[in-house]
Amino acid sequence: MLWPGECILQMLLGKNIRRKKDVIRHLWIISNSVVGLAFALLVNVPPSYGLYAAFFPVIIYFFLGTSRHISVGPFPVLSMMVGAVVVRVTSTTSPTGGNNTSISDDLDSSSEEQKVMVAAMVTILSGIIQLLLGVLQIGFVVIYLSESLISGFTTAAAIHVLVSQLKFILQLTVPAHTDPFSIFKVLESVFTQIEKTNIADLVTALIILVVVSAVKEVNQRFKAKLPVPIPIELIMTVIAAGVSYGFDFKTRFNVAVVGKMNSGFQPPIQPDPKIFQDTIGDSFGIAIVGFAVAFSVARVYSLKYDYPINGNQELIALGLGNIFGGSFRGFASSTALSRSGVQESTGGKTQIAGILSAVIVLIVIVAIGFLLEPLQKSVLAALALGNLKGMLMQFAEIGRLWRKDKYDCLIWIMTFIFAIVLGLGLGLAASVAFQLLTIVFRTQFPKCSTLANVGRSNIYKNRKDYSDMYEPEGIKIFRCPSPIYFANIGFFRQKLFDAVGFSPLRILRKRKKALKKIRKMQKKGLIQVTPKGCICTVDNFKDSDEELDNHEIEELDQPINTTDLPFQIDWNADLPLNIVVPKISLHSLILDFSAVSFLDVSSMRGLKKIFQEFIRIEVDVYIVGTDDDFIEKLTRCEFFDDEVKDSIFFLTIHDAVLHILMKKDYITSKEKEVKTDFIVNTNGGLHNRECQVPLETKF
Repeated sequence: MLWPGECILQMLLGKNIRRKKDVIRHLWIISNSVVGLAFALLVNVPPSYGLYAAFFPVIIYFFLGTSRHISVGPFPVLSMMVGAVVVRVTSTTSPTGGNNTSISDDLDSSSEEQKVMVAAMVTILSGIIQLLLGVLQIGFVVIYLSESLISGFTTAAAIHVLVSQLKFILQLTVPAHTDPFSIFKVLESVFTQIEKTNIADLVTALIILVVVSAVKEVNQRFKAKLPVPIPIELIMTVIAAGVSYGFDFKTRFNVAVVGKMNSGFQPPIQPDPKIFQDTIGDSFGIAIVGFAVAFSVARVYSLKYDYPINGNQELIALGLGNIFGGSFRGFASSTALSRSGVQESTGGKTQIAGILSAVIVLIVIVAIGFLLEPLQKSVLAALALGNLKGMLMQFAEIGRLWRKDKYDCLIWIMTFIFAIVLGLGLGLAASVAFQLLTIVFRTQFPKCSTLANVGRSNIYKNRKDYSDMYEPEGIKIFRCPSPIYFANIGFFRQKLFDAVGFSPLRILRKRKKALKKIRKMQKKGLIQVTPKGCICTVDNFKDSDEELDNHEIEELDQPINTTDLPFQIDWNADLPLNIVVPKISLHSLILDFSAVSFLDVSSMRGLKKIFQEFIRIEVDVYIVGTDDDFIEKLTRCEFFDDEVKDSIFFLTIHDAVLHILMKKDYITSKEKEVKTDFIVNTNGGLHNRECQVPLETKF
C-alpha cells in the first residue's frame, strides 16, 4: 500500500499518471468542505468552528492514516455527543437552530466562549485517549468487528445521520439527545412540531436531494463513458448559495442560513484540567465511538478493495487529529460518512482528496468564508443525505446473509437494532457482546460427527455424506469440530455417548454390581473352579438390591479389579444365573481432534474422566490430529497417569486404525495358542468350545 506522501512524490515525478486523474476527479470536494457548518450546530457552537474540525484532522490523517477511502471530518453522532456534554457542563439550554438568526447571535460572547472551550477540551481529551490506546497497541480490538457487524453498524449510523438532518431540512428546533432511544426522541420532537416546517427550506432540500441523487445515478451508470464524475455537489452548492443571496431567501422566506463566518484562525486554546476532570467519562465514550465508526467504514472499503488497514495506526491518526483540532477550537471528528461515500463512489483511490478538501477549507476559513453566509442549512443537510445511498443499500445484505449463514444474518440484524435503539456507543458494545455470544453458542453446540472409511482408502469422512462407507468392526471414530472448553464439555460428552450407543459409566457400574454378585457366589461355593473350567452348582441365585450410599456409589466408579478371583470374566459372554450386564462390541475409540484448537482446565478434567470411564470397561481411547502444543499442555496439566497414558496419540486416523487392527490380530493369534474361552452351563455341566485345556476360564 502506498502512503499519501509517496503518492504525491510519484505524481510530481511523473511516475504515477493515474494519481493525476485522482486530483481532477475530486474537484467536487469544495461542496463537502462546508459540511462541518451544519454539524457545528449540533455541538452548540457557532458554525464557523465546524471548519476547524474539517481542517486539522484531515491534515493529520493524510500523513498517518492507513485507509485510502475514508474522509475524515465532523460526524453528526459525535457532534451530538459533544453537544450534550457542552450543554451539561455549561448548564445552558440554548437552541441548536433558529428561524432568523444563527447560534452566535443567540449567545453572548462569554457564554459562546465557554461552550467553545468545553467542546475543545472534550475533543482534546478524547484525542489523548485515542492516542494512548494506539500507542499501547489496543487497536487489536477491531478483530472483533466482523463484516456482518460492520455492515449492520454503518447502516444504523446512516439512519442516525438521516434523522439528525431532519431538523435542518424542516427548520425545526430539536434538542440534542445522546442517551438510549435518542433517535426516537428526536423523531418525536420532529413530528410534534411538524406544523412549524419552513416550506421554503423543505422544498429547497427536496430539490437538492432529487437532483443530487439523479446525477449520482447518472455518474454510476455511465462511469465508463464519463471522463470524470459530474461534481453535482459543487454545482448545487454554488447555485443554492447564489439563489439564496440573489432572492434574499433569509428575509423573504425566513429560511435558516449559515450566517456570519469568522475569518482566519485563532490562537491555540489553553487546556483546562477542571473540564478534563468533569468530562473524562464522556470523552472516553466519544473516543471509542469515533474510532469504531471510522474503523468500521475503513474496514468496509478495505474489504471491498482488498488492502490492509492498521487499527493501532488509525487510533494514533484520529487521536492526534482530535488533539490538534481541539487545540484550535475544533470539535471531535471521525469519518464523515457522506463524504466517504462520495469519495469512494467517484473513484478516489488515495487521501489526496482529503488534502484538496483541507486546502479548500483553508481558503474558506481565510478568504471566502463570507460567500457561504447565505447558504441554507437545509442545502447542507440534503447534500449529506444524498451521499448515504451506499450505506442504506446495505439492507440488501440481510437476504444474502440469511441464505449463506443465519448466524451472520442475526448478527447484522441485532447490530442494527442495538445501534438504532441504544445509540452508536452502547449499540456497538452490545453488538460486539452479542457477536461473541454467537461464537460461544456455535462452539457450545458443535456439529460432532461419526467418521467412516471412504471406499477402503485412507480417507475418513462423515458416514452420512457418502454411500460406499466402511466402518471397522469394534472401532468408533468420533470428530469434534470446535475447541473443547468449560461451556461445551458436557455437550461433547453426551454427543460422544450417543455416537457409541451407551454410557461407559453405566456399563462400569453394571459390571461392578455383577462382580459383587459373582464374588458372593464364589465365596458361598456356588461357583467352583476345576482344572477343566468353572462350574455353577445352582440354577438360581437371589441377591437383594440394597440402596447404595454415596461412598458405595463412588466405589462403583473405580476401576474393576479381578485379581482376587481365580478366573477371568468375559463381559460379552453369557454370565451365570440372573446376572445381566449390557454387552458392547466396541473395543477402540478414536477421537479426531484436528479441529480442536484448545482445551481449558475444566474441559481437561472432564475429558480425562471420559477417558477413564471408557478405559475401565476395556475400551481403548486414541487421539489423532493434534499438534505438539496440545500434547505439551496436557502433560503440563498432569493429564496422563497409570490409566490414561501418553501413548494414545497418532498423526492420522488411518494410522490409529491400522495400529488397532494389528493389535487385535496379535491378541487373536495369542488367544489361539492358549484358548481360555469357556462358558458356564447352569445345569452343572461344562461346554468346551476348544479341545485345549485352559489355563484360565472366561465367562
